[in-house]
Amino acid sequence: MERRVVVTGIGVVSALGKNAHQFWEALVKGESGIRRIEQVDVTGLKFQNGAEAHNWEPQEHFESKQLDFVDRFAQFAVVAAREAVADAGIQWTQSLREQTAIVTGSCVGGKATEDDSFQELYLRKKTRVSPLTIMRTMENAGASHISIETGITGPAFTLSTACSSANHAVGQAFRMVRSGDVEMALAGGSEAPFNFGHLKAWEAMRVVAPDTCRPFCADRLGMVLGEGGAMMVLENREAALARGAHIYGEIVGFGMSSDAHHLTQASTEGPARAITAALRDASLQAEQIGYINAHGTATQVNDPAEVAAIRLALGGHAERVAVSSTKSMHGHALGAAGAIEAIATILALRNSILPPTANFTKPDPRCDIDVIPNTARRAEVEYALSNSFAFGGLNAVLAFRSPR
Repeated sequence: MERRVVVTGIGVVSALGKNAHQFWEALVKGESGIRRIEQVDVTGLKFQNGAEAHNWEPQEHFESKQLDFVDRFAQFAVVAAREAVADAGIQWTQSLREQTAIVTGSCVGGKATEDDSFQELYLRKKTRVSPLTIMRTMENAGASHISIETGITGPAFTLSTACSSANHAVGQAFRMVRSGDVEMALAGGSEAPFNFGHLKAWEAMRVVAPDTCRPFCADRLGMVLGEGGAMMVLENREAALARGAHIYGEIVGFGMSSDAHHLTQASTEGPARAITAALRDASLQAEQIGYINAHGTATQVNDPAEVAAIRLALGGHAERVAVSSTKSMHGHALGAAGAIEAIATILALRNSILPPTANFTKPDPRCDIDVIPNTARRAEVEYALSNSFAFGGLNAVLAFRSPR
């Protein structure tokens, strides 16, 4: 018999704050964390704004010896995991450590370390790079550091599926707990994309806005990069209740699909299949969904394609469902985006407040759904979806249920 899976701990580091409380407070107020990039000299870039984890001081979280081994993206994963574990009130035993999984997502891994090393090699003509380069750049570094710090010895791995990485990670962790493969899981993602070489690569794609992120708006100019990390504790509902854990919400379904279409051009049918798969997995009807945290990147192609996918999957109910893109506030955190947005969705259900699509100006007729413009909305919602649709046509959708 499949077990019910609940979320009992959350942790977030983002442009909206250094913890989950600050993150949620900013979301509710519709505050944007997008501003001029500070980590990199952006004078040579066509875009100069991003959603950085402002005032991030690694020394507040790690000893100097540790920092030699931990790239910024892995720092976010570890700190978010610490918060989630503390929030869940876990009392570790050897048996529980053996029966807990760590599943993380990251799209680009330790790009800052990689960029620094290549500058040493190619720009400064050095003949060698740091022997720690590989350890700092590997996408699984976050999962490995979490394992070392917590002593978790169960399955630990990282998924890299571009912008769907964290949703795929949470979905796989959900299935492992539901099936009984593990008793508990730490799941989420992290990303730190702000380094000059990587930003130049995004500049070349011509999809990044020069000002801010305006999902679903007629005058949107593109996405805005973000960074951060988010981790959740998932566990069997019966075990959580037995130990008196606080339950934020329940994961009830997970759907995946691939477009088999194009590396960058959005599809309608592929995302719609992932939404339908999540509903089927959760045994839900379209009419039961009250809120969708959209992928909502604010690119010209993605937004209308996602709206069309929602309409295809939900039919006439698409006219009544509330949809918002919180990327308008925390930016597009690539491989961490799904985890950050999953926590936004869980907190929306728990607190009966739907976060807005910030920076909204005027509607696009091709995005003619309820996008909760600019102001959060009080609403009792039982079921919600969180969408992630990645480059390469890789789609992952999570379905959540309110703790009530």
